[in-house]
Amino acid sequence: MAVLLLLLLLAAASAAIADEVKISTPLSSSIILDSFPPSQAFFNSSWDSVMVPMLKFLQSTGSFLMLNIYPYYDYMQANGVIPLDYALFKPLSPNKEAVDSNTLLHYTNVFDAVIDAAYSAMASLNFTNIPVVVTESGWPSKGGSNEPDATLENANTYNSNLIRHVLNKTGTPKHPGIAVSTFIYELYNEDMKSGPISEKNWGLFDANGDPVYILRLTGSGMVLANDTTNQTYCTAKEGSDPKLLQAALDWACGPGKVDCSPILQGKPCYEPDNVAAHATYAFDAYYHKMGEASDACNFNGVATVTTTDPSHGSCIFSASLGRNGSIANITAPSMNSTSAVSSACNLYSAVFTNIVMVIGILLCTGVFI
Repeated sequence: MAVLLLLLLLAAASAAIADEVKISTPLSSSIILDSFPPSQAFFNSSWDSVMVPMLKFLQSTGSFLMLNIYPYYDYMQANGVIPLDYALFKPLSPNKEAVDSNTLLHYTNVFDAVIDAAYSAMASLNFTNIPVVVTESGWPSKGGSNEPDATLENANTYNSNLIRHVLNKTGTPKHPGIAVSTFIYELYNEDMKSGPISEKNWGLFDANGDPVYILRLTGSGMVLANDTTNQTYCTAKEGSDPKLLQAALDWACGPGKVDCSPILQGKPCYEPDNVAAHATYAFDAYYHKMGEASDACNFNGVATVTTTDPSHGSCIFSASLGRNGSIANITAPSMNSTSAVSSACNLYSAVFTNIVMVIGILLCTGVFI
């Protein structure tokens, strides 16, 4: 491997880009044995003949150790030892935090623990100044009957919390304040991939280019182009007469000139298939089309303004992304499109303008890893 890396370095040098382009290769975090406590971690010794020359190369060229980290698999393989909240970056009470008995450092998530384990594993081979870059990390949004925690909600929670964690530059307990550049895996679901159902469902978009879910990034500070903290929505009033709701829905989608295509069968907002849900989508679209005017959310008394986001699954209401964008009517190109990758990257960049540039979570590039 070191020979191949050297050849790539020579190619970069011949193109006069060796100082700007760093050469490395992604590794599975499973190469780290005894990853907890992190201070005792070490690499699988059967790979020393590969790891030592590679680490020498990375150190001499100022490159990075590239690591694929999947807390989902760590959680699944732990058979209940690792709490789900610990894997998903959810808040933990102090008594549930994992404590490294050697350093007394407290760990609140699997991600940080694996990164610090990587640093300790490198130190055990006398390499102490090689930074870690996470080249793959994510969570599946769907799984089989034996994969109960591969869900839309958990996928959204993990990736949203991961981004927030990196944005805040929290670092790890061993390296506080140092953000770890991270690639989210992955852009598209892979319907044709073999293996468990979860293997097909790691994407932010499905194969047709529709968003599987939208990352919840509210509260991530100045990086977000669209802060939704104070957004309001127009929804169907609970207990309203279904006939009046249907009449109001028909008006919104007709004379009201609302684009109601997202509530058609097969589209992101079709489910749940009932008049209240469909009316809520149409009412809210009209409300925001009219600039959130107070009289734009009445519909003969069957609508009401709320601060509760009615978005669900891949059905995202316009205010969820701020005043400048609606994801419900946006799709990426299908995977068969020759422009799929670049166009989808442009789409996500348009929604989350500064994420790629500022936080090092490279949504678009991650599809290639």
